[in-house]
Parts: sequence; structure tokens; C-alpha cells
Amino acid sequence: MSTFAGAPSGLMFHLLARAAALMVFWLVLVGSDPIDILAGAAAVFAATLTSLRLFTPGRSRVSPVDIVRLALRFLYQSAMAAADVAWRALDPRLPLRPGFVVYPVRFPRGAARNAFAALTSLLPGTVPVADEDEQLIFHCLDIDQPVISQLAAEEAALALALRHD
Repeated sequence: MSTFAGAPSGLMFHLLARAAALMVFWLVLVGSDPIDILAGAAAVFAATLTSLRLFTPGRSRVSPVDIVRLALRFLYQSAMAAADVAWRALDPRLPLRPGFVVYPVRFPRGAARNAFAALTSLLPGTVPVADEDEQLIFHCLDIDQPVISQLAAEEAALALALRHD
């Protein structure tokens, strides 16, 4: 394993990639005035080290193709959720069986689980309300719907996009 200043090459790649992305973000926000670049370098250095501490390189390796698929799925689910809620609001005959569903989530606590909770809040009539141990609790407008299978499909799609083991 090659090292640079005692850091493994994989860590160095993450360090440089994050620093480059943060510097580009800084330049887009602030501009390229020399004094701003100097301030940006200090901010990028601090932000990069902080991001490595908070979001350590782990088992996730993002797949751009699967991220695009996930984004398209996200847009579709958003439209379906809006249509479903509007339909239920306008048609009082639609049966509602509100209740809670417990879903045993595979993602450990952290960014991936938070992303999963955010994505699943877009399922029609479903919103995560609690995170307890290895499970998320969802409030559903209709517990007769196949909520668990929908959640499993969303979790699989996100895991594929993140290349999460």
C-alpha cells in the first residue's frame, strides 16, 4: 500500500477529491479574487478535514448510473405521492386505514439511513416518524397497502446506487 505523509492511498484520494470538490464549490459561490482564494483555501482545508471526520470513507461507493436511476425513481415517486394524496383528499370514499408500520432497515445509522428515510417519505401516504435501533417506524395513511415491499424496493435501489455492502 503506498502512502503519502503516512496516509493510505485510498484516504489520500478521498482527501484530494473532497478538497477539489469543496474548492470548486467555493469558487462558484465566491469567485476567483486572489484574497477570496486564500480565504477559500483555509475554509476548504478545514471543511475537508471535518468532512473526513464526519463522513469517513467507508463501504459506500457511489455509482453515477444508479444515482441517475435513483433520481428518476425519486421524481416518479414524488409525482405519485402528490397524486395519491390529492386523490385521497378529493375523494372521501377512498378508504383510509391509518397506522404505523415497523421496517427493519439494513442501513446503519448515518448518512445512508438518513437518505433512505428522506426518500421513503415520498412514498404515497407514508412518512418515517421514528428511528429505533435497527428499525424505522413509518406512519401510513393506509396500512392495507404493500408498504413493506415498497420500502424494501426503495432500500434496494438506494443500496445499489450507493454500492452499499
